[in-house]
Amino acid sequence: MNKLVIAVIQDKDSVKLMETLVDKGYRATRLASTGGFLKAGNTTMLIGVNREQAEEVVSIIRAVCQSREKIVTTMSPIGGAVESYVPYPVEVIVGGATIFVLDVERFEQV
Repeated sequence: MNKLVIAVIQDKDSVKLMETLVDKGYRATRLASTGGFLKAGNTTMLIGVNREQAEEVVSIIRAVCQSREKIVTTMSPIGGAVESYVPYPVEVIVGGATIFVLDVERFEQV
């Protein structure tokens, strides 16, 4: 059975991932998406492959989309007053990928 690999990645990794996939002979569709945690832009990649290729595609995604630490400024209320916010830096992990591999009944590239 064919597979659909769906990878939600950080925008910063999308160009390199697309180039790597194309260099390895894979086609992908890139969609703009937005993450819920940091409200930052993401990219969702749709990659149709046969069953034997799915693990190689997942390995490519893992190699290209490494997680990394980033300092972001968030807002937090002071004294419980919703109107009083003070920004403060927080270290978060960004990057990496969320990968779904789904069975596909039919897959064609024309």
